[in-house]
Amino acid sequence: MTTQTEQAALAADKMRLIREGELQRVKVAHAKAQLGMALRPEALLHSAVDQASALAQARLGGLLSPGGLNMANLKTVLPIALTVGSFIMRKRLLKPALGVGAVVALGVAWLARRKRTASTGE
Repeated sequence: MTTQTEQAALAADKMRLIREGELQRVKVAHAKAQLGMALRPEALLHSAVDQASALAQARLGGLLSPGGLNMANLKTVLPIALTVGSFIMRKRLLKPALGVGAVVALGVAWLARRKRTASTGE
């Protein structure tokens, strides 16, 4: 009778070890997939931006939040800016984009000067 109980205990141990081995293989496959996703350029850039914004917020504290640069907006706008920048570089539109940017900057400067002179009453 003891041999039957010993055999049953050995069979149960064997099944437990097999299940643990299967679980370990699934964990390794999952870790490989996570690593593959984490090493994609988009994920690396996203984590770098997250770290930079967290460091800036830790260093500068409340200076960024009240009216200045908001890190939440930066995280929202940066992927769009990267997509637009990538499109500009792929289509070789760098010089026209720089020209448009210069015109826009001049327009903003002109509007700011006009608004400032209007508020002072000159």
